[in-house]
Amino acid sequence: MKSFSFLILVLSTLASPAFADVAVSQPLNGGTVRSPAQYVATATTNSCSKGIASVGVFVNNQLVYVANGSNLNAPIDLNAGEQHTVVQAWDYCGGSSYRAVDVNVDGGGTVLSNLQASGGWKAWGELLPNYDICTGACPGVTWSMQQAVQSPSMSGNATRFNIGGTKPYSDVLWSNPVIGQNSTQNLPDSDHTLLPTLHNFTYDAYVYVTNASITQVLEFDVNMYLDGAGMTWGNQCVIAGGNHWEIWDNGSAKWVSTGIPCNPINNGWNHVTLQMQREPDNTLLYQSITLNGKTSTLNQTAAPVSVPQSWWGITVNYQMDGNYRQEANTTFLDNFRLTYN
Repeated sequence: MKSFSFLILVLSTLASPAFADVAVSQPLNGGTVRSPAQYVATATTNSCSKGIASVGVFVNNQLVYVANGSNLNAPIDLNAGEQHTVVQAWDYCGGSSYRAVDVNVDGGGTVLSNLQASGGWKAWGELLPNYDICTGACPGVTWSMQQAVQSPSMSGNATRFNIGGTKPYSDVLWSNPVIGQNSTQNLPDSDHTLLPTLHNFTYDAYVYVTNASITQVLEFDVNMYLDGAGMTWGNQCVIAGGNHWEIWDNGSAKWVSTGIPCNPINNGWNHVTLQMQREPDNTLLYQSITLNGKTSTLNQTAAPVSVPQSWWGITVNYQMDGNYRQEANTTFLDNFRLTYN
């Protein structure tokens, strides 16, 4: 019996299963988050030469998301209150490991998800010298949009945006009316009771840059119109023109540099999160910009402008600017969300 037990012990030691280690950088265990919460994790293994197969997130013992490979970077929808979550990794040798992350979820905010896949998108060209919107034929600038793109994609439902043409520095603006007039999200607010209650907005999206060297500018906006006041929280990543973020000054109708660097990943996915607020007097507050996990605080304000009293709603925009040669360029959007309350 002693010899048999010793043999079993030796065999079990020699055949010990492979295992992985999980490092979670977001969110913090015990921290407070808003939904969707961004989960960022990396898994490694020192005993499986084939590497990590996948990383997943469990919420209250239910698997809700899986990413192939060793890295996870994804927004996870969470209910309000205390939530027990686990980030688990599996390697190709049958091993696994996990890290528990308990969070408190702030219940504030309604999320409009997968806006890149929504119907109702419209596009316009913008031409030098005044960049007025071109509603008809736009000689010198071309564009197209393709939804339900599976690759490259994070969700399997990305949207492709293309610009081109012959007139240098021409832009293309895509816009979707999410709340109010012509709402694509079944939120017409016909009785004008919803918009006056809304003050906080988070624009959250992943953008795939295929060629940073010819990408002049990428712009991400939220527009709000109510009671004759027009508010545009405009945020643009200037790439070919100097790698920095600019915000739109409504009152002066000009772009203002923030001094914050903007260096998106080339030929890869970039996570953009923009937080903004409407003050009680309709002053616009730019709160923060987050690019690929690095947050920069702004706390800069801008004045609203006057618009027709009949304008009523909220729209989200995505814009691509052409370079000095107006070279054909392509980007993709995925996991595009607007959170509001």
